[in-house]
Amino acid sequence: MAGEPLKLIVGLGNPGTEYARTRHNAGFQFADELARRHGATFRSEPRHRAELARMRVGDTELWLLKPMSYMNHSGDPVRSVASFYKVPVESVLVAYDELDFPTGVVRLKQGGGAAGHNGMRDVIAHLGDTFWRLRIGIGHPGDRAAVLDYVLGRPPAAEAQLIHEALLAAADIVPLLLSEGAQIAMNRLHSRESAPGAPTAPANS
Repeated sequence: MAGEPLKLIVGLGNPGTEYARTRHNAGFQFADELARRHGATFRSEPRHRAELARMRVGDTELWLLKPMSYMNHSGDPVRSVASFYKVPVESVLVAYDELDFPTGVVRLKQGGGAAGHNGMRDVIAHLGDTFWRLRIGIGHPGDRAAVLDYVLGRPPAAEAQLIHEALLAAADIVPLLLSEGAQIAMNRLHSRESAPGAPTAPANS
């Protein structure tokens, strides 16, 4: 089975040490994990308002991108890099934090809306909506008025561990996504949620 022709993987987050371990930076953490595993090094690219790394996974070379424009303005760096390197929208994967999933749930899908995520809303405005998404569950504070402080806060150790395990599981399936395709990669990734004691996501997600 042919794999997905990914050329650009984006992790959403906010630059700066004060945001480094916050829930909203789960996408940055995913990009950092891929770079660590595959020997890639991020470099500053001011013309794209981003940090970029070139990564090889098996026989595939692709870019890792962390927008440095702050979350709500993530779309312009993504569009800039995709345009410069002539990456089709369908060859882009964007990883980001997902309030609607319990902490530690992680899902892969193609297309869809922003579901209230401001970073995703801006990416869709600049790129369209047919790119791949990796949604990393961070849970919900239960009160919409508390969301901003929640996403910009650092999770307690137990929740941080669940997020870390989700990021590791997601990084595990990237080579499979590239070589075998989305269905096999999704089956592998989503099956971890069926394991005893694993968190579960809403059935309609």
